[in-house]
Amino acid sequence: MFPLGGDTALESIAGSQTILFTQYVKVILPLDGFVFWVKADLLSQSALSGAMACNQAPYNASLKTQKAAKTFLAKGSLHIALSDRQEETETYDIHRIVFTSESPINDDLAHVDPAHIYIGEFRGQRFAFSQRDNFYERAGLWHYSGDAIYPHMETQIIDNPGQLLDTKSLIASNSLPFWLGLNNNAPFYGFGNTIPLYPSYLVQPDIEPPFATVHIFPESTQAIASAPLIGFREQHSQLMKERVRVVMYGVANDTAMTFVDAVNQYSADYNFFGIMGTPPAMRDEKMQQKELNIIAQKKSIEYDISYYQNSVRDIARQIIGQAIPTFITVSPSFVPLAN
Repeated sequence: MFPLGGDTALESIAGSQTILFTQYVKVILPLDGFVFWVKADLLSQSALSGAMACNQAPYNASLKTQKAAKTFLAKGSLHIALSDRQEETETYDIHRIVFTSESPINDDLAHVDPAHIYIGEFRGQRFAFSQRDNFYERAGLWHYSGDAIYPHMETQIIDNPGQLLDTKSLIASNSLPFWLGLNNNAPFYGFGNTIPLYPSYLVQPDIEPPFATVHIFPESTQAIASAPLIGFREQHSQLMKERVRVVMYGVANDTAMTFVDAVNQYSADYNFFGIMGTPPAMRDEKMQQKELNIIAQKKSIEYDISYYQNSVRDIARQIIGQAIPTFITVSPSFVPLAN
């Protein structure tokens, strides 16, 4: 029989199997909030702001100097379950990974901030863990599970700088850059925004309020002009309309209404987009936690807007202009003149 501690049984099954994990750093495109995971040794000092949420680096933040990507070996047993998935737009395999480890590998995973992740690789399959399952301390085993990287997500994992060449322009095809442009918007008069805005589904993990998310209903994006405008450089632009929902956490009524006024002023000052229909109203939402018998400070507001697509590109260029530069002092070198 195997002892209660599962090391002997695990080693018999695993055959001293080890999995290599490599560190990747989150880079967020300031144009539209798209997230990439870049192998750590590909980043230079200029990537500081890109690793921050929505290109907002705190004052005096330390630079991320270029160095070898941190790796570690985890010893244990790897289990893979394969299933096929057939969807409207894609048919692909899902590799479900379960890794039973002799030691808590999350000691390595937990000592990094949300801008870092470790990706494992086994026989050409790369994967990351999303949860730890069924931990029983007396058994001395740790179980981690997650899916291998889906084929349609491979474009977001960067192992070669050449993969980012196509990200010089916008990825999003909607009004999201307008809303991200509201971050730290402080006009000379009137109302500014103090609530950090994130794209929906791309919120920083475990952040504390106040913050807000911007969700653009995909089915609401529609052209409302009979034909597009083609610029002299073949830029494609159409008059569009969309429905946008902003969800806020941890804000009081006065702060929420100041945001509403800031959006109205932002629209009137720059004319990037127009607000259609009747003025939107702020709503209180209900989000509870039964363990504490409380509800969160959650509010939402929905906008119907119209805009020209070329205005999205204009504000994207302004966001680029607000990026944090890095200055490097280079000592002059003099070549002695030949006699």
